[in-house]
Amino acid sequence: MTTDTLPLAAVDTTPDANANRDELITSHMALVGHLVRETMARVPAHVSRDDLSSAGLAALVQAARSFDDSRGVAFARYASTRVRGAILDELRGIDWASRSVRRRARELDEVRSRLAAELGRVPSKSEVAAALGISPNEVTGNDDDVSRASVMSLQGFGETPVEELLPTGDPSPEAQIEHRERLGYLVDAVAELPARLRSVVEDYFFAERPMAEIATDLGVSESRVSQMRAEALVLLKDAMNTALEPDLVSVSTRPEGCAARRRDAYFTAVASRRTMSARLTAVPLDRIA
Repeated sequence: MTTDTLPLAAVDTTPDANANRDELITSHMALVGHLVRETMARVPAHVSRDDLSSAGLAALVQAARSFDDSRGVAFARYASTRVRGAILDELRGIDWASRSVRRRARELDEVRSRLAAELGRVPSKSEVAAALGISPNEVTGNDDDVSRASVMSLQGFGETPVEELLPTGDPSPEAQIEHRERLGYLVDAVAELPARLRSVVEDYFFAERPMAEIATDLGVSESRVSQMRAEALVLLKDAMNTALEPDLVSVSTRPEGCAARRRDAYFTAVASRRTMSARLTAVPLDRIA
């Protein structure tokens, strides 16, 4: 029988014992802070640090009261187990999402993945809603419900290490596809730049050559190389936005001029250079930092 289950009279309440417990608590408060920081790095932003700290400190006090050094276990190890358990209990209470919300979230993820494969791009909210036969507002509502809930699995904790129970900070498969698609467009946008601009971009950003060397090779001044670099960056950004986020494309002051026509031709060349699947193949997962 542990001291947790002993009657109050059986617990040592002498001044020396109380002083020892107080010392254990005060000297290990940093342990609670460490475990809370470790947990906060892996849970959604809405989780309250203060709530986790309170639960952890309460567990530390209980650990100090029930600690028995005759068992040969260091207090730090014993307290860590108790504090981790209290933090997980606190997280259990935060996850208020119902089973129906979780089930609908899985359905949405499956539909998004299927539509992405069929359409060759990330599906819109309206397309996802239509595929499920629900309204876009319902899709938004479910996404909001899930985002507010703790994403920790609340079943089967057992002896599983805590780091395996907490949600990962890694990007989702959907986010990885979007990132790879952007990188693929960037590769194509660089390849379709006019020769001199492409040379500036590749030498300056990829080869990391000094601007003075690039200027010498091109037979121009360093200030001209700087202008060419800025011009290339604008073209690259607008080429990617034309395909991915058209509302962000800068508007030409002379849409009927020669420069505008050259820009449009460049954007078209970038967009038609490869299919989405070819762009994703060009940027495999193991090359994403």
